[in-house]
Amino acid sequence: MDAFFSSGHAVDVVLLVLALEAVVLWRRGWRGGDITTTLLPAALMLLATRAALTGASWEWIALPLAASFPVHLLDLKKRESRRRS
Repeated sequence: MDAFFSSGHAVDVVLLVLALEAVVLWRRGWRGGDITTTLLPAALMLLATRAALTGASWEWIALPLAASFPVHLLDLKKRESRRRS
């Protein structure tokens, strides 16, 4: 089990589940942009986690982690504007 996590494959499994979720949402009529803003922050945080688990340098951990925040804010803004409409 240690090797499964230290190789980053555990994160790969979660990323696969996230991709399957995107397909399900698309089939339920969600628009691509809405799927992206909803799931991209999670995918970016998972990539940062994978980088940390595999011993990548701090830049490869910080970059996707930092990028997830503005995308999350965009998602919140879109949700709020829909709620007010």
